[in-house]
Amino acid sequence: MEKSESTKIDVVETNKEKKGKAPLLGTAAAPAIVAAVGHDGHAKGGAKRGIAIFDLILRIAAFASALGATVAMATTEETLPFFTQFFQFEASYDDLPTFSFFVVGMGIVVAYLVLSVPFSIVCIVRSHAVVPRLLLIIFDTVIIALATGAAGSSAAIVYLAHNGNQDANWLAICQQFGDFCQRASGAVVAAFVTVVLLILMVVISASALRRH
Repeated sequence: MEKSESTKIDVVETNKEKKGKAPLLGTAAAPAIVAAVGHDGHAKGGAKRGIAIFDLILRIAAFASALGATVAMATTEETLPFFTQFFQFEASYDDLPTFSFFVVGMGIVVAYLVLSVPFSIVCIVRSHAVVPRLLLIIFDTVIIALATGAAGSSAAIVYLAHNGNQDANWLAICQQFGDFCQRASGAVVAAFVTVVLLILMVVISASALRRH
């Protein structure tokens, strides 16, 4: 019987052929890498833009609460319907330096929030901008300190107006000046709401910077 022999031919690629094929793999992989990087950057930009929009909403809400607190305290006054020949019983916010400081301090907060809106809009348009966010964090922190001081000091006065202090022989005046105390209490509550909103703005701005 005859045995058939198979012939095996090895084809050896030359160096030129190898060099010619190598760039094809790189060319095919490059668009995929660029596409992945571009998609990741677009996702981060969208998240930052969403955070900036939320910051603007919080900023408008803080402006509304700060304005309400300022107007409420600035118009807090009450005159009792009875009076004597020499005395008229009247209570006004400017009778107390703490309430006057509250009006001035919260007025500054209102003005700052108005001026900060353009910076917040810049963060929406240019989501990768670092300087506007950093400036907002710095000035928001300063305004938080001012608003907290105004709200905290006024809260102490409102507490004394409602409850008095027997050790110091300070009488509670809210039984006579009910409307005065209600408006002052409402202004203080609105100021604390402003403080909470400002803290949230600092937190989300810091988180946006951390994404860089």
